[in-house]
Amino acid sequence: MKSSLLPHNYKKIGWLLFIPSVIAGPFVMFSPKFTFQRIQAFGYFGTRMFQSEKRSPFRIDFVWLYPNLVCVLLLIGGMLVMFSKEKKEDEYINQLRLNSLQNSVFFNYIFLFFGIVFIHGVPFFQVMSCNLFTVMIFYILRFHFLIYKNSTKTND
Repeated sequence: MKSSLLPHNYKKIGWLLFIPSVIAGPFVMFSPKFTFQRIQAFGYFGTRMFQSEKRSPFRIDFVWLYPNLVCVLLLIGGMLVMFSKEKKEDEYINQLRLNSLQNSVFFNYIFLFFGIVFIHGVPFFQVMSCNLFTVMIFYILRFHFLIYKNSTKTND
């Protein structure tokens, strides 16, 4: 079966982007001092209900630099780690990939369920922002834990 995974070298680049952004993510999200830098960007900003002036929803406006930068680096790095081949890619590794993906999606929905039931108001949107990346983060953790566990079993 032909694999559509990236070459193994991309995994190293992915780790260099993924690890710092996972570490920086909570600091950027929960600390207002990291959001002082604003840049102008084009995008969809929506419309405000009680806005006196009519502005186009698609426009150039100010956005916070660091949260957007961390999210982009987390997304790119995580995807490179997730979708790069292992040094030895075989059917067992594919089975571990599938198992890890199933577990991470299951955990994501448990996390979402508890967020919906127990968290309300503005903190709910922070939980949903975190929830965007939980499938990726838990997949990577679970897959590499299974790879590590398998390698220690074969070495014993």
